[in-house]
Amino acid sequence: MADQKRLFLLDAYALIFRGYYALIKNPRINSKGMDTSAILGFMNSLLDVIRREKPDHLAVCFDKDGSAERTELYPEYKANRDVTPDAIRIAVPYIQKILKAMHIPCVEVSGLEADDIIGTLAKQAEKEDYKVYMVTPDKDFGQLVSENIFMYRPSRMGNGIEIWGIPEIQERFGVERPEQVIDYLGMMGDASDNIPGLPGVGDKTAKKFIEQFGSLETLLENT
Repeated sequence: MADQKRLFLLDAYALIFRGYYALIKNPRINSKGMDTSAILGFMNSLLDVIRREKPDHLAVCFDKDGSAERTELYPEYKANRDVTPDAIRIAVPYIQKILKAMHIPCVEVSGLEADDIIGTLAKQAEKEDYKVYMVTPDKDFGQLVSENIFMYRPSRMGNGIEIWGIPEIQERFGVERPEQVIDYLGMMGDASDNIPGLPGVGDKTAKKFIEQFGSLETLLENT
């Protein structure tokens, strides 16, 4: 549909961390001795989206206090992560002030991660006939992709942006439907979130099991 409006939802911390570590070997220190790498990296990603895509609507989603539900279900969730660098912790309020000055909504809900907020907003917007682009490098978002919801993976190291729709998700994860990304990740586990998978199951085996059984539940029922 030609007049279909486009909503871009940015995964704040994923882009902030990514921007900070992209400059880790050459940090940007201002005249007051403050490391501004996280601010610069994030703003570069944001401005690139605005200039390149000229979105109809845009919001930036932040984690707040982590996921209470996931930690309750699995206390070791993300327990392997290092303490957030001071430069990132200090940068976040500055980034939020800049976004406020730009009249860009910052969305955060206590006890929820940006993933949850983006997923909820994306599905709501899709029902209202928006095309939604989830701006994040995080593979977990693949499960949300549909005919009108896309992953928008920002440029890195000059490689250009990647937009993942249903065909790209099918190829990347070896699934028939995007929601099967949940099963793929469940089989493999996710080291970055400290979530164990099935013993000895990596990318190739997970794709084989998805093709053979279709879901993690069906695999377990037949084991």
